[in-house]
Amino acid sequence: MYSHPRWLLPDVEESAAQRLAADLGLHRPVARTLIRRGYGERDAARRFLEAPLEDLHDPFLLRDMPAAVSRLLEAVEQRHPILLYGDYDVDGTTSVVILKKAIELAGGQVSFHIPNRLREGYGLHNNVVEQAAASGVKLLISVDTGIRASEAVRRAGELGVDVIITDHHLPDVELPPACAVLNPKRSDCPYPEKSLCGVGVAFKLADALFRSLDWPLERRRRILESFLKMVAIGTVADVVPLTGENRILVKRGLAGLSSVRNPGLRALLDLAGFAEGDVPTAPQVAFRIAPRLNAAGRMADAGGVIELFLTEDAARARDLAAQLHALNLERQQAEAEMLRSILEECSRAPVTMTDKALVFSGPNWHRGVVGIVASRLVERFHRPVVVLEEDTETGQAQGSGRSIPAFHLLEALETMPDLFTHFGGHRQAAGVGLAVHRVPEFRRRLNEFANSRLRDEDLAPVLEIDAMIGLEEVDDKSVAEVSTLAPFGFGNPQPVFAVLNAEVCARPAVVKEKHLRLTLRQNGRTLPVMAWNATECADELTAGAHIDAAMCLEEDKLSLKRGYAGWTAVLKDFRPAVS
Repeated sequence: MYSHPRWLLPDVEESAAQRLAADLGLHRPVARTLIRRGYGERDAARRFLEAPLEDLHDPFLLRDMPAAVSRLLEAVEQRHPILLYGDYDVDGTTSVVILKKAIELAGGQVSFHIPNRLREGYGLHNNVVEQAAASGVKLLISVDTGIRASEAVRRAGELGVDVIITDHHLPDVELPPACAVLNPKRSDCPYPEKSLCGVGVAFKLADALFRSLDWPLERRRRILESFLKMVAIGTVADVVPLTGENRILVKRGLAGLSSVRNPGLRALLDLAGFAEGDVPTAPQVAFRIAPRLNAAGRMADAGGVIELFLTEDAARARDLAAQLHALNLERQQAEAEMLRSILEECSRAPVTMTDKALVFSGPNWHRGVVGIVASRLVERFHRPVVVLEEDTETGQAQGSGRSIPAFHLLEALETMPDLFTHFGGHRQAAGVGLAVHRVPEFRRRLNEFANSRLRDEDLAPVLEIDAMIGLEEVDDKSVAEVSTLAPFGFGNPQPVFAVLNAEVCARPAVVKEKHLRLTLRQNGRTLPVMAWNATECADELTAGAHIDAAMCLEEDKLSLKRGYAGWTAVLKDFRPAVS
């Protein structure tokens, strides 16, 4: 476990929880959680729980959608070659897969290009536009990229190539001169859901395209629902809030993974340990599926991911899945080596409270894993972190940054554009490029900006408690109801419940040398609890100690297969009981 965070306790009226529980037939712990998260009204809570597809918004609410569909239909009808230009991460590759299938179903001729992260870098580039024009492409559609590619879009226009941009990153003040720009974050876009990721916007374009064809409603619905599997994987991987439309897309898409006919997706699920009929959770997608897909773009070429999902050959699909698995192992090794090097640097020059933003830079680090390492360091130091790879041949440094909720990373970068050859991103994540000799200046200016915006308390880890709970309220039915709040992830985390003044029944048992199993007692009810990676806390959990316990109630299919309850109480933190 870690040093104890500050707890944020909920302020929920028990009478309101009782009313909501009675109205919807819920147990009170779930009702308390819904109220805490802003779903205290009966209809809002019901729609949150049900997440009906009918609650998805009309795609034509996106600014420029009519123009985008009109140009796309023209290309389809006139058999103009179409090029999809996607980012190399999971969001980008799943977007390409969805739009390629959608355009082909509509009768279009479509190819794709995924830039190589190491050779080409991020974004839409002039040379690809020029190659596309030379090959006869008349329409280029960017997916999960392009919102700041004004120069490349202008070049495309000069060459007679129309561009449709589909993206979700924050735009510049001036939009690229494309024939359509689909981005819910446009300041003039009335679309209600601003948190769609790239694959969500691509899905909206596919939906709008199908609505413009003379297809039966049932056919359109069936195809769109089949796309939701890809949408769910891309949305979870891109770490956007799992609320609103994203919740509907992911909840429905994950459910569809119980039955998969796509050979590539089936091979990937098999490799990740999911048998036919299993439904992965959002965290399992994030930690067991997405890293294998991301590894291609980080370590080699993401084109293999597209081929994986497009091939109809089961044997080829298994080979491609195995290649992704091997690349992911390579990625893990590169990540571990870089992280070890940075932590050794921190041991020599410890991070202090005046270091409110951190920039780490090293020669010839693997550029494909700098973003992951930045995320790991944010978890460790709880402050914004940028990790850069220095190219000793070109004298350029490129990398990625990750942030904490209290700090807008892109806003910080926009105060110092003179430093960068390129930069972009959003509040929590960004990418940058600059000359190596300017890295010290970047480190200083970013830290100065962070010191002007962040307080010391912003750097302290916080544990948000969703609801108080008594041990007598924990049973199979209440735990099953907690699972209806899923999918869990950013914006909709797994609920954390506080059990106040519970007694530790006996000294915890050590499991596999690093975990603890203990039993808590409250008002005559006992409950076994697991504490992962918590052996250093054993001395604080002595028999007879009275503690406040923060815990999650998690589904446990392995326990169910062994004949026990299909769930486990997991200790997230504890503190001496407060009277």
